[in-house]
Amino acid sequence: MKAAAAKRWSLGNLRDMASSLPGPRHRGAAPVKRRARLWIITALSLITFFAVVAYMYPHHSKRACYMISSRGCKALADWLPPSLREYSDDEIAARVVISEILSNPPVIRKDSKIAFMFLTPGALPFERLWDRFFQGHEGKFSVYIHASKERPVHYSRYFVSREIRSDEVVWGRISMVDAERRLLANALRDPTNQQFVLLSDSCVPLRSFEYIYNYLMYSNVSYVDCFDDPGQHGSGRHMNHMLPEIQKKDFRKGAQWFTMKRQHAVATMADSLYYSKFRDYCGPGIENNKNCIADEHYLPTFFHMLDPTGISNWTVTQVDWSERKWHPKTYMPEDVTHELLNNLTSTDTVVHVTSVGEGEEIWMPCMWNGIKRPCYLFGRKFHPDTLDKLLDLFSNYTKSVSWQL
Repeated sequence: MKAAAAKRWSLGNLRDMASSLPGPRHRGAAPVKRRARLWIITALSLITFFAVVAYMYPHHSKRACYMISSRGCKALADWLPPSLREYSDDEIAARVVISEILSNPPVIRKDSKIAFMFLTPGALPFERLWDRFFQGHEGKFSVYIHASKERPVHYSRYFVSREIRSDEVVWGRISMVDAERRLLANALRDPTNQQFVLLSDSCVPLRSFEYIYNYLMYSNVSYVDCFDDPGQHGSGRHMNHMLPEIQKKDFRKGAQWFTMKRQHAVATMADSLYYSKFRDYCGPGIENNKNCIADEHYLPTFFHMLDPTGISNWTVTQVDWSERKWHPKTYMPEDVTHELLNNLTSTDTVVHVTSVGEGEEIWMPCMWNGIKRPCYLFGRKFHPDTLDKLLDLFSNYTKSVSWQL
């Protein structure tokens, strides 16, 4: 009986002892968990390290990043916020000077004038129409003419002896921008010129002088066309040689026909850094058969980078691109009716057509100091044969809407 009890005791105690001792499975669990945590911490530390380095030193981290994994590097780059690129000495100087210019408040006095700057190969077929437009407003405007091919014969006293020194202009080349800058430089010599309007030989006024004068003088922005076209005829024209000063994400497009406040005109003339990038690298076929058109990209990109809130992003000069060709529709005599002119002067929304797909459209309202108003003050392209019709209709369509602040 004692022997049986001893046997039961020994077996029971052995079971208890066995259950109290860690078995093979329990013995390895804690080290495995510790190793897993260590690996996780190490991996997170490495990711954090490369993220910080990539953000702080974007120019030097790309090679190291791709040594680990090209796919992982791209994912990391997409996840990170945009890095702050260090500006060169030239960029810092340019931005400081332009910022100082733009900080000067506009000056509007009784003698403030609008500079009407005509960019033309030669003749100005609508001089008689402009003559009627200017009559009675002497002292509130000035005229400048850049005639690139031949000196025009004038029919209006307002245009006589108003030519500036001109040079050859080739469509799509930097010479077009040079002509614009030449006009601005001459117009800036008169300190009373506070607004600067670029016009072509096919432009006509769509409003009365008083309406246009008040619209421009009391506007809080310059009317520079600017939009993001991600297609081949937009940012697809960006040249790698423009880097690092002009990034592809900042490359913009727009019509060349602008109206500018004096501050923006001075800033344009003060710029040499960004202008030089377009002068040297924006042109037909310069890089990879890209057809970069300087006058469509320089000013939109320049102002988008340096004063994006200071421009309207649309132009007050109407053109009809409905034919989707390289050049806009030309209005012929049979097109010019009171209905057409009424439609042009009542439009209060602009559309930008991109080069994506079949031509994606971007619509935006025309806002004047926060108020939705009709968009256009001028129109183009009008054929010279439309002059008589425009003269007949001028008084009616320019007085149809009076100006109200």
